[in-house]
Amino acid sequence: MNTRPVLDSYTGPFALSASFNNDNSHFSVALYDGFRVFNSRTAELTLAREFGGGIGSVEMLGITRYMALVGGGRQPKFPQNKVRNLSPQDVLEWDFVHADRYEVQIWNDKTQVVAASLEFKTAVQRVRISRTHLVVVLLNSVKIYKMRSPPVKIAEYETVDNPLGLCCLGTNIVAFPGLTPGQVKVFNLEAENITILPGHQSPLRAIGLSQNGDMVATASRQGTLIRLWSYPSGSKITEFRRGIDPAVILSLAFSPNGRILAATSDKSTLHLFDVPHDPTAEPNPNTQRWGILAKVPLLPRQFSDTYASATIKFELGDDPVGAAAERYSTMNALIPGVPGGTPTKGLAGWLDDHTLVIVSAGKDARWERFIVGADSEGRCLVGREGWKRYLE
Repeated sequence: MNTRPVLDSYTGPFALSASFNNDNSHFSVALYDGFRVFNSRTAELTLAREFGGGIGSVEMLGITRYMALVGGGRQPKFPQNKVRNLSPQDVLEWDFVHADRYEVQIWNDKTQVVAASLEFKTAVQRVRISRTHLVVVLLNSVKIYKMRSPPVKIAEYETVDNPLGLCCLGTNIVAFPGLTPGQVKVFNLEAENITILPGHQSPLRAIGLSQNGDMVATASRQGTLIRLWSYPSGSKITEFRRGIDPAVILSLAFSPNGRILAATSDKSTLHLFDVPHDPTAEPNPNTQRWGILAKVPLLPRQFSDTYASATIKFELGDDPVGAAAERYSTMNALIPGVPGGTPTKGLAGWLDDHTLVIVSAGKDARWERFIVGADSEGRCLVGREGWKRYLE
């Protein structure tokens, strides 16, 4: 049982959001008064900046000193919705004063100046950045830019409502929601064309890209099935069953070699799935939960579905998640500038093929490191190697 006292939202540091850089070697954290950057392997602080105003999200460009910043929190540093807290015990109750514009700032931390600025008429939900491209996600559109000074827009696509700011930027592709619920669009940054994946029947909740861009993982708000898609063919490779009861999938992440897919959920569970490299091969018996029943005809499909090869608990912290967080993110009770409107939870990132880190924001901001291996019979094993409250 958690006997720690409830923390007042005005006391102590509060992480509004968290995000990995391109190779997951560092993660950046947005705060009410600036941002911080940490080493992903050790959770040691490597950079801290105070701005005298709130940052809702910060995206770090590789291991450079360039950051994409969006204002947020109670008193945003850059134009964004300004808010006041209605309840000192609940950081998610907000009173809005709408801004007349919304900005993304490209911050050069070496020179301590804004290198470029982009202005929008609607709120920014998320930003993705690489050495070659910048992607800005609005509620109903995605804007793709080449990294220049200033950035040059090369494409813009309408989307369904995307309050979570779902978008993945790889080396050569960008994946984001399509025009219908559950659909995924994949934009090729070189050929500048679109591939459409049918995805799911219900709205998307998470998207993941393999490192070499040949696979896309998707999960819907139902949270029971995770689907794998081949790119550029757009065909479905397979699907995994997280469980039978609904859950919120918080994050999807492929290992660097593409052999394992990690999924985190609001049930405080990390699931590891073996990615098939031969879709025609028989499923791994170790991932068929119901044994001989998997081969009995006419039984419900959950008896024959492929489950995780390993599952372990991780810590979500003290902030609302799952159904509570989803309720806030659909009721205009969002923290301005923060992707999804609620503190980041269960963000998974691989450091190498055997080391996985999970980062969560909020008032109980946590970092956890897991080691993934196999036993003598080749069955997947996972164990927690370390954890830390990284803002303390």
